[in-house]
Amino acid sequence: MSEELRDEIEAINSIYGDGCLVPSSDDNVYILKPPGESSSLRIQFPTAYPEEPPTVIGTNSTGEHGRKGDAARELSLFCQALGNVYQPGTVCLFDAIEELGRLLETLAPEPQDEPDPAPSAHEEDSADDVTPHELSMKEPPWVMSDPFVELRSTFVARCAAVSSTAEAEAYLQHLLASDKKVRTATHNMTAWRIKGPNNTTFQDCNDDGETAAGGRLLHLMQLMDLWNVMVVVTRWYGGHKLGPRRFALINQAARDSFVKAGLVTEPSSSSKKKGSGK
Repeated sequence: MSEELRDEIEAINSIYGDGCLVPSSDDNVYILKPPGESSSLRIQFPTAYPEEPPTVIGTNSTGEHGRKGDAARELSLFCQALGNVYQPGTVCLFDAIEELGRLLETLAPEPQDEPDPAPSAHEEDSADDVTPHELSMKEPPWVMSDPFVELRSTFVARCAAVSSTAEAEAYLQHLLASDKKVRTATHNMTAWRIKGPNNTTFQDCNDDGETAAGGRLLHLMQLMDLWNVMVVVTRWYGGHKLGPRRFALINQAARDSFVKAGLVTEPSSSSKKKGSGK
């Protein structure tokens, strides 16, 4: 740990309270709990910090009282704040936390004199926390994989180019709002890696109930050195447990979408993958 980072940790905890910035079980990874927010963020500091920027590697928890979608929103805003304030050679967490507060104040809704109108039948059928903007936005530039089928479970991946965590989250919400078949699938596992301003980098993943699947997707993207792209792998459960085999199918579907999008040069399979059922 550099002297600059040690001093910064002490200063952050002195200003915002003990436990605001604490080490995790992973090397060089710290858990940041921004004051007043419901989510904790995982931040990795390179050995050359502050000459090199820290990396936001996802959320750590959403808190017991956080609303659905809060974690993704706070992650996106903190990534934006970090990109706004980081300068090579200068510690940045205090400025990033303050910038996050400014962004939250800017985006706070204006008080309303009248209650919101009741949602229409179409809105009630949409995914939770989906806004009219997400329903009306232009279709994201998804590139789909072939379906991979084994023991009646079906896996389909979609990837798309993204330039910010906010865009990635908006694409996911649009997909869930506009495609009922995807919205009602058993799992929608996601991962993304994004390069931001001032050499900042952001990456995150979500298992959506398929334990460890999001992390494996993110690891695949790291191995393939993919940036400014997101992937969503949808699984419809077929009634038969696949065990560890499911992770291979998830990664195969993701890889196939990357190939079809021209992000890698490896050949893709032209036929569906079907198991023997034994």
